[in-house]
Amino acid sequence: MKESDAVVLVAASEVDANLYHASGFLAGDPVIFVERGGRRTLALWDLELARGRKEARVDRVVSLTDLARKSGSRNSADLIVRLLGRMRRATVPENFPLGLAIALRKRGVRLRVRPDPFYPDRQVKSSQEVREIERTQRATEEAFEAALEVLRRSRVRGDRLLHEGRPVTSESLRRVLHVALLERGCSARNTIVACGDQGCLPHCRGTGPIRPGRTIVFDIFPQSETSRYYADMSRTVVKGRAAPAVRRMYEAVLEGQELGISKVRSGVNGRDVDAAIRTRFEELGYRTERRNGAWVGYFHGTGHGVGLDIHEPPWLLKQRDSVLPEGAVVTVEPGLYYPGVGAVRLEDMVWVGSRGCRNLTRFPKVLEV
Repeated sequence: MKESDAVVLVAASEVDANLYHASGFLAGDPVIFVERGGRRTLALWDLELARGRKEARVDRVVSLTDLARKSGSRNSADLIVRLLGRMRRATVPENFPLGLAIALRKRGVRLRVRPDPFYPDRQVKSSQEVREIERTQRATEEAFEAALEVLRRSRVRGDRLLHEGRPVTSESLRRVLHVALLERGCSARNTIVACGDQGCLPHCRGTGPIRPGRTIVFDIFPQSETSRYYADMSRTVVKGRAAPAVRRMYEAVLEGQELGISKVRSGVNGRDVDAAIRTRFEELGYRTERRNGAWVGYFHGTGHGVGLDIHEPPWLLKQRDSVLPEGAVVTVEPGLYYPGVGAVRLEDMVWVGSRGCRNLTRFPKVLEV
Protein backbone atom coordinates (compact mmCIF):
# COMPACT_ATOMS: atom_id res chain seq x y z
CA MET A 1 0.00 0.00 0.00
CA LYS A 2 1.16 3.56 -0.64
CA GLU A 3 2.71 5.31 2.35
CA SER A 4 0.42 8.28 1.71
CA ASP A 5 -2.65 6.09 2.14
CA ALA A 6 -4.37 5.48 5.41
CA VAL A 7 -5.51 1.96 6.28
CA VAL A 8 -9.17 1.47 7.18
CA LEU A 9 -10.67 -1.73 8.54
CA VAL A 10 -14.27 -2.11 9.67
CA ALA A 11 -15.34 -5.51 10.95
CA ALA A 12 -15.97 -7.66 14.00
CA SER A 13 -12.48 -8.80 14.95
CA GLU A 14 -13.95 -12.02 16.33
CA VAL A 15 -14.39 -13.16 12.73
CA ASP A 16 -11.94 -10.89 10.89
CA ALA A 17 -8.35 -11.98 11.39
CA ASN A 18 -6.86 -8.89 9.74
CA LEU A 19 -8.55 -6.59 12.22
CA TYR A 20 -7.57 -8.77 15.16
CA HIS A 21 -3.99 -8.92 13.87
CA ALA A 22 -3.92 -5.12 13.53
CA SER A 23 -5.53 -4.25 16.86
CA GLY A 24 -5.14 -7.23 19.20
CA PHE A 25 -8.70 -6.52 20.36
CA LEU A 26 -11.45 -9.15 20.24
CA ALA A 27 -14.91 -7.78 19.50
CA GLY A 28 -18.10 -9.51 18.45
CA ASP A 29 -19.54 -6.37 16.82
CA PRO A 30 -17.97 -4.20 14.09
CA VAL A 31 -15.34 -1.70 15.20
CA ILE A 32 -13.34 0.87 13.25
CA PHE A 33 -9.56 0.72 12.86
CA VAL A 34 -7.59 3.46 11.13
CA GLU A 35 -3.84 3.53 10.62
CA ARG A 36 -2.56 6.89 9.49
CA GLY A 37 1.01 8.14 9.45
CA GLY A 38 2.15 5.01 11.26
CA ARG A 39 -0.26 5.57 14.17
CA ARG A 40 -2.98 3.01 14.81
CA THR A 41 -6.34 4.13 16.16
CA LEU A 42 -9.17 1.90 17.31
CA ALA A 43 -12.59 3.53 17.60
CA LEU A 44 -15.12 1.88 19.92
CA TRP A 45 -18.55 2.64 21.31
CA ASP A 46 -18.55 3.35 25.02
CA LEU A 47 -19.69 -0.18 25.90
CA GLU A 48 -16.27 -1.48 24.85
CA LEU A 49 -14.16 1.60 25.54
CA ALA A 50 -12.65 0.65 28.91
CA ARG A 51 -11.86 -2.89 27.81
CA GLY A 52 -10.38 -1.63 24.56
CA ARG A 53 -8.04 0.77 26.34
CA LYS A 54 -6.87 -2.10 28.50
CA GLU A 55 -6.51 -4.84 25.87
CA ALA A 56 -5.95 -3.32 22.42
CA ARG A 57 -2.44 -3.19 20.96
CA VAL A 58 -2.79 0.21 19.27
CA ASP A 59 -1.49 3.74 19.77
CA ARG A 60 -4.83 5.11 20.91
CA VAL A 61 -8.41 4.08 21.56
CA VAL A 62 -11.06 6.71 20.97
CA SER A 63 -14.77 6.96 21.72
CA LEU A 64 -17.18 6.68 18.82
CA THR A 65 -19.74 8.41 21.01
CA ASP A 66 -17.48 11.47 21.25
CA LEU A 67 -16.77 11.36 17.51
CA ALA A 68 -20.50 11.15 16.78
CA ARG A 69 -21.18 14.17 18.96
CA LYS A 70 -18.44 16.23 17.28
CA SER A 71 -19.44 15.23 13.75
CA GLY A 72 -23.18 15.40 14.37
CA SER A 73 -23.66 11.93 12.88
CA ARG A 74 -23.51 8.30 13.95
CA ASN A 75 -23.08 7.16 10.36
CA SER A 76 -19.96 4.99 10.02
CA ALA A 77 -18.77 6.83 6.91
CA ASP A 78 -18.95 10.18 8.70
CA LEU A 79 -17.08 8.76 11.69
CA ILE A 80 -14.33 7.36 9.47
CA VAL A 81 -13.98 10.71 7.67
CA ARG A 82 -13.58 12.34 11.07
CA LEU A 83 -10.83 9.83 11.98
CA LEU A 84 -9.06 10.43 8.67
CA GLY A 85 -8.87 14.17 9.23
CA ARG A 86 -7.53 15.79 6.06
CA MET A 87 -6.53 12.42 4.60
CA ARG A 88 -8.71 11.43 1.64
CA ARG A 89 -6.94 8.26 0.48
CA ALA A 90 -7.34 4.90 2.15
CA THR A 91 -6.40 1.27 1.50
CA VAL A 92 -9.00 -1.35 2.41
CA PRO A 93 -9.16 -5.17 2.18
CA GLU A 94 -11.14 -7.13 -0.38
CA ASN A 95 -13.90 -7.89 2.13
CA PHE A 96 -14.51 -4.24 3.04
CA PRO A 97 -18.29 -3.54 3.23
CA LEU A 98 -19.55 -2.42 -0.19
CA GLY A 99 -22.19 -0.03 1.15
CA LEU A 100 -19.64 1.67 3.38
CA ALA A 101 -17.17 1.94 0.49
CA ILE A 102 -19.82 3.67 -1.64
CA ALA A 103 -20.64 6.05 1.20
CA LEU A 104 -16.96 6.94 1.72
CA ARG A 105 -16.45 7.61 -1.97
CA LYS A 106 -19.46 9.94 -1.93
CA ARG A 107 -17.65 11.84 0.84
CA GLY A 108 -14.56 12.25 -1.31
CA VAL A 109 -12.43 9.40 0.09
CA ARG A 110 -10.47 7.55 -2.59
CA LEU A 111 -10.28 3.85 -1.78
CA ARG A 112 -7.72 1.35 -3.00
CA VAL A 113 -8.42 -2.35 -2.54
CA ARG A 114 -5.41 -4.42 -1.58
CA PRO A 115 -5.81 -8.12 -2.47
CA ASP A 116 -5.02 -10.89 -0.02
CA PRO A 117 -2.78 -11.17 1.84
CA PHE A 118 -3.69 -7.72 3.15
CA TYR A 119 -0.98 -8.05 5.81
CA PRO A 120 1.72 -10.16 4.11
CA ASP A 121 3.63 -10.47 7.40
CA ARG A 122 0.84 -12.71 8.72
CA GLN A 123 2.27 -15.51 6.57
CA VAL A 124 5.50 -15.62 8.60
CA LYS A 125 4.85 -16.89 12.10
CA SER A 126 6.90 -15.85 15.11
CA SER A 127 8.13 -18.52 17.51
CA GLN A 128 5.31 -17.54 19.88
CA GLU A 129 2.71 -17.92 17.14
CA VAL A 130 4.07 -21.37 16.27
CA ARG A 131 3.83 -22.37 19.93
CA GLU A 132 0.20 -21.24 20.03
CA ILE A 133 -0.61 -23.24 16.90
CA GLU A 134 1.08 -26.26 18.46
CA ARG A 135 -0.98 -25.84 21.65
CA THR A 136 -4.15 -25.93 19.59
CA GLN A 137 -2.82 -28.95 17.74
CA ARG A 138 -2.13 -30.84 20.98
CA ALA A 139 -5.75 -30.22 22.00
CA THR A 140 -6.85 -31.47 18.57
CA GLU A 141 -4.88 -34.67 18.97
CA GLU A 142 -6.23 -35.32 22.47
CA ALA A 143 -9.78 -34.81 21.25
CA PHE A 144 -9.22 -37.18 18.34
CA GLU A 145 -7.84 -39.80 20.71
CA ALA A 146 -11.11 -39.55 22.68
CA ALA A 147 -13.11 -40.20 19.51
CA LEU A 148 -10.87 -43.11 18.54
CA GLU A 149 -11.36 -44.62 21.99
CA VAL A 150 -15.11 -44.68 21.34
CA LEU A 151 -14.44 -46.56 18.11
CA ARG A 152 -12.07 -49.00 19.82
CA ARG A 153 -14.64 -49.77 22.52
CA SER A 154 -17.54 -50.07 20.11
CA ARG A 155 -18.92 -53.48 19.15
CA VAL A 156 -19.94 -54.63 15.69
CA ARG A 157 -23.57 -55.65 15.42
CA GLY A 158 -24.32 -56.51 11.80
CA ASP A 159 -23.74 -53.35 9.79
CA ARG A 160 -23.76 -51.11 12.84
CA LEU A 161 -21.45 -50.10 15.66
CA LEU A 162 -22.70 -49.89 19.23
CA HIS A 163 -20.99 -48.07 22.08
CA GLU A 164 -22.48 -48.52 25.53
CA GLY A 165 -25.61 -49.87 23.86
CA ARG A 166 -26.09 -46.92 21.51
CA PRO A 167 -25.37 -46.59 17.78
CA VAL A 168 -22.14 -44.83 16.89
CA THR A 169 -22.90 -42.03 14.45
CA SER A 170 -21.11 -39.13 12.81
CA GLU A 171 -23.04 -36.87 15.15
CA SER A 172 -22.07 -38.77 18.31
CA LEU A 173 -18.37 -38.83 17.39
CA ARG A 174 -18.47 -35.14 16.49
CA ARG A 175 -19.99 -34.44 19.91
CA VAL A 176 -17.15 -36.32 21.61
CA LEU A 177 -14.64 -34.25 19.66
CA HIS A 178 -16.31 -30.92 20.39
CA VAL A 179 -16.73 -31.58 24.10
CA ALA A 180 -13.09 -32.65 24.42
CA LEU A 181 -11.98 -29.52 22.56
CA LEU A 182 -14.09 -27.24 24.76
CA GLU A 183 -12.56 -28.84 27.83
CA ARG A 184 -9.17 -27.84 26.40
CA GLY A 185 -10.07 -24.22 25.66
CA CYS A 186 -10.80 -24.67 21.97
CA SER A 187 -13.93 -24.48 19.85
CA ALA A 188 -14.72 -26.18 16.56
CA ARG A 189 -17.37 -25.84 13.87
CA ASN A 190 -18.14 -28.00 10.85
CA THR A 191 -15.88 -30.81 12.01
CA ILE A 192 -15.93 -33.64 9.48
CA VAL A 193 -16.71 -37.21 10.50
CA ALA A 194 -17.72 -38.77 7.19
CA CYS A 195 -18.16 -42.51 6.69
CA GLY A 196 -18.01 -44.42 3.43
CA ASP A 197 -19.11 -42.58 0.31
CA GLN A 198 -19.95 -39.48 2.36
CA GLY A 199 -16.21 -39.01 2.69
CA CYS A 200 -15.94 -38.82 -1.11
CA LEU A 201 -17.45 -35.34 -0.83
CA PRO A 202 -14.43 -33.70 0.86
CA HIS A 203 -16.41 -31.05 2.78
CA CYS A 204 -19.34 -33.27 3.74
CA ARG A 205 -19.61 -33.13 7.55
CA GLY A 206 -21.07 -36.62 7.72
CA THR A 207 -24.38 -37.83 9.08
CA GLY A 208 -25.88 -41.04 10.35
CA PRO A 209 -24.43 -44.39 11.40
CA ILE A 210 -20.75 -45.26 11.27
CA ARG A 211 -20.37 -48.58 9.46
CA PRO A 212 -17.74 -51.21 10.25
CA GLY A 213 -15.22 -51.89 7.51
CA ARG A 214 -15.82 -48.50 5.83
CA THR A 215 -13.47 -45.54 5.67
CA ILE A 216 -14.13 -42.76 8.17
CA VAL A 217 -12.59 -39.39 7.31
CA PHE A 218 -11.96 -37.11 10.30
CA ASP A 219 -11.06 -33.48 9.58
CA ILE A 220 -10.68 -31.41 12.75
CA PHE A 221 -9.81 -27.70 12.64
CA PRO A 222 -10.47 -25.98 15.98
CA GLN A 223 -9.55 -22.49 17.16
CA SER A 224 -8.07 -21.63 20.53
CA GLU A 225 -10.46 -19.43 22.48
CA THR A 226 -7.55 -17.58 24.09
CA SER A 227 -4.83 -17.20 21.43
CA ARG A 228 -7.28 -17.32 18.45
CA TYR A 229 -4.89 -19.58 16.50
CA TYR A 230 -6.17 -22.57 14.57
CA ALA A 231 -4.88 -26.08 14.05
CA ASP A 232 -5.86 -28.51 11.31
CA MET A 233 -5.57 -32.29 11.12
CA SER A 234 -7.15 -35.07 9.07
CA ARG A 235 -6.99 -38.79 9.63
CA THR A 236 -8.78 -41.71 8.00
CA VAL A 237 -9.57 -44.89 9.90
CA VAL A 238 -11.60 -48.07 9.51
CA LYS A 239 -13.28 -49.86 12.40
CA GLY A 240 -12.29 -53.48 11.90
CA ARG A 241 -10.64 -54.84 8.78
CA ALA A 242 -10.09 -52.60 5.76
CA ALA A 243 -10.65 -54.03 2.31
CA PRO A 244 -7.52 -54.59 0.19
CA ALA A 245 -8.52 -51.74 -2.15
CA VAL A 246 -8.80 -49.39 0.84
CA ARG A 247 -5.42 -50.46 2.21
CA ARG A 248 -3.79 -49.83 -1.18
CA MET A 249 -5.42 -46.42 -1.42
CA TYR A 250 -4.35 -45.55 2.11
CA GLU A 251 -0.74 -46.45 1.35
CA ALA A 252 -0.86 -44.34 -1.80
CA VAL A 253 -2.14 -41.30 0.09
CA LEU A 254 0.45 -41.80 2.82
CA GLU A 255 3.19 -42.02 0.18
CA GLY A 256 1.86 -38.92 -1.55
CA GLN A 257 1.76 -36.97 1.69
CA GLU A 258 5.29 -37.98 2.65
CA LEU A 259 6.45 -36.93 -0.82
CA GLY A 260 4.75 -33.56 -0.46
CA ILE A 261 6.19 -32.96 3.00
CA SER A 262 9.68 -33.81 1.73
CA LYS A 263 9.40 -31.02 -0.87
CA VAL A 264 8.23 -28.24 1.47
CA ARG A 265 10.89 -25.61 2.16
CA SER A 266 11.17 -21.86 1.81
CA GLY A 267 11.40 -20.58 -1.76
CA VAL A 268 9.46 -23.52 -3.20
CA ASN A 269 6.31 -22.82 -5.17
CA GLY A 270 3.34 -24.52 -3.52
CA ARG A 271 2.05 -25.36 -6.99
CA ASP A 272 5.09 -27.61 -7.53
CA VAL A 273 4.45 -29.52 -4.28
CA ASP A 274 0.88 -30.09 -5.41
CA ALA A 275 2.02 -31.23 -8.86
CA ALA A 276 4.47 -33.78 -7.46
CA ILE A 277 1.72 -35.49 -5.47
CA ARG A 278 -0.66 -35.54 -8.44
CA THR A 279 2.01 -37.06 -10.66
CA ARG A 280 2.72 -39.78 -8.10
CA PHE A 281 -0.96 -40.66 -7.76
CA GLU A 282 -1.22 -41.03 -11.54
CA GLU A 283 1.85 -43.29 -11.54
CA LEU A 284 0.20 -45.44 -8.88
CA GLY A 285 -2.89 -45.81 -11.05
CA TYR A 286 -5.17 -43.31 -9.31
CA ARG A 287 -6.60 -41.12 -12.05
CA THR A 288 -8.49 -37.92 -11.40
CA GLU A 289 -11.47 -37.73 -13.72
CA ARG A 290 -15.21 -37.33 -13.98
CA ARG A 291 -17.31 -40.44 -13.56
CA ASN A 292 -21.08 -40.26 -13.81
CA GLY A 293 -20.97 -36.49 -13.49
CA ALA A 294 -18.81 -36.41 -10.34
CA TRP A 295 -15.09 -36.11 -9.75
CA VAL A 296 -13.04 -39.03 -8.46
CA GLY A 297 -9.37 -39.26 -7.59
CA TYR A 298 -7.56 -36.21 -6.23
CA PHE A 299 -9.59 -33.10 -6.96
CA HIS A 300 -8.78 -30.62 -4.19
CA GLY A 301 -5.69 -28.64 -3.25
CA THR A 302 -2.71 -29.96 -1.33
CA GLY A 303 -2.59 -27.35 1.39
CA HIS A 304 -2.97 -23.87 2.82
CA GLY A 305 -1.55 -21.61 5.47
CA VAL A 306 -2.88 -21.84 9.02
CA GLY A 307 -2.88 -19.09 11.64
CA LEU A 308 -5.52 -16.62 12.78
CA ASP A 309 -7.56 -17.95 9.83
CA ILE A 310 -8.04 -21.63 9.12
CA HIS A 311 -7.39 -20.97 5.40
CA GLU A 312 -4.86 -18.24 4.64
CA PRO A 313 -1.83 -17.71 2.37
CA PRO A 314 0.47 -19.26 1.34
CA TRP A 315 -1.20 -21.92 -0.79
CA LEU A 316 -0.27 -25.32 -2.19
CA LEU A 317 -2.65 -25.42 -5.15
CA LYS A 318 -2.32 -26.28 -8.81
CA GLN A 319 -4.33 -23.16 -9.74
CA ARG A 320 -2.09 -20.63 -8.00
CA ASP A 321 1.57 -19.63 -7.82
CA SER A 322 2.46 -19.17 -4.15
CA VAL A 323 6.08 -19.17 -3.02
CA LEU A 324 6.45 -20.55 0.50
CA PRO A 325 8.22 -18.11 2.85
CA GLU A 326 10.40 -19.27 5.72
CA GLY A 327 8.36 -19.30 8.91
CA ALA A 328 4.99 -20.09 7.35
CA VAL A 329 2.80 -22.86 8.75
CA VAL A 330 1.02 -24.86 6.06
CA THR A 331 -0.96 -28.07 5.75
CA VAL A 332 -0.12 -31.00 3.50
CA GLU A 333 -3.37 -32.91 2.97
CA PRO A 334 -3.68 -35.09 -0.11
CA GLY A 335 -6.64 -37.38 -0.53
CA LEU A 336 -8.18 -39.96 -2.85
CA TYR A 337 -11.91 -40.41 -3.32
CA TYR A 338 -13.63 -43.28 -5.12
CA PRO A 339 -17.30 -43.98 -4.35
CA GLY A 340 -17.82 -47.67 -3.70
CA VAL A 341 -14.31 -47.99 -2.29
CA GLY A 342 -14.24 -45.03 0.06
CA ALA A 343 -12.21 -41.94 0.84
CA VAL A 344 -8.77 -41.39 2.35
CA ARG A 345 -7.36 -38.04 3.45
CA LEU A 346 -4.31 -37.45 5.63
CA GLU A 347 -3.37 -33.99 6.84
CA ASP A 348 -0.47 -32.65 8.89
CA MET A 349 0.67 -29.10 9.61
CA VAL A 350 4.31 -28.24 8.97
CA TRP A 351 6.53 -25.24 9.70
CA VAL A 352 8.44 -24.08 6.61
CA GLY A 353 12.21 -23.82 7.01
CA SER A 354 15.07 -23.02 4.65
CA ARG A 355 16.28 -26.64 4.49
CA GLY A 356 12.95 -28.42 4.75
CA CYS A 357 10.07 -28.37 7.17
CA ARG A 358 9.24 -29.40 10.73
CA ASN A 359 6.08 -31.42 11.26
CA LEU A 360 3.94 -29.86 14.00
CA THR A 361 1.56 -32.84 14.02
CA ARG A 362 2.42 -35.73 16.32
CA PHE A 363 -0.61 -37.98 16.02
CA PRO A 364 0.24 -41.31 14.33
CA LYS A 365 -1.37 -42.53 11.13
CA VAL A 366 -3.07 -45.89 11.60
CA LEU A 367 -5.77 -47.18 9.29
CA GLU A 368 -7.46 -49.95 11.31
CA VAL A 369 -8.80 -49.45 14.83
